[in-house]
Amino acid sequence: MTFREYKFLVFSDLYRITGSAKTATLLRYIVMGGTFKYNFWMRTCCYARSNFPLKYVVYPLAKVFLYRLTYKFGISVPPGTKIGSGFYIGHFGGIIVNEGSVIGKNCNISQGVTLGQANRGRNKGCPVLGDNIYIGPGAKIVGAVKIGNNVAIGANCVVTKDIPCDSVVVGVPGKVISQEGAKGYVNKTDYE
Repeated sequence: MTFREYKFLVFSDLYRITGSAKTATLLRYIVMGGTFKYNFWMRTCCYARSNFPLKYVVYPLAKVFLYRLTYKFGISVPPGTKIGSGFYIGHFGGIIVNEGSVIGKNCNISQGVTLGQANRGRNKGCPVLGDNIYIGPGAKIVGAVKIGNNVAIGANCVVTKDIPCDSVVVGVPGKVISQEGAKGYVNKTDYE
């Protein structure tokens, strides 16, 4: 990852939360922000880990901050997880993401969400999420399922099968109830 890509990811995450991508806003949210502070250190770990000179100085420091925030906020998103721009964590608490998961751009994750790995069966593996996804509180997405673009997943929904684009999914197990998608749930995506 280049510094330019890192900067774009950090500022796109900030814009999704605040509606502003200014350096003053960045500094304020690094110091006082809740979920953005977690995003910042996760992105910094990912960037520093892949760059030779930063790997030995910045990465260990960023990793300490990230682990501290993991326990403070109850969020576990490993820095090796492939996450697109505009990652938005609505509320902290009980968020678990398997490192093998792939998350597209402009994904909203609420509290109590799990993106988990299935270790056997036809869905063995981790979830792959498209762009512009809203995941409601308490939702679970388990196994090698593919979630299309512009999908809204309802609160406490359990998804174990592929979901097509522009769907609204609810229930246990998750069922598509409409084709209205995530419109209105995923906002502030004009940062590009």
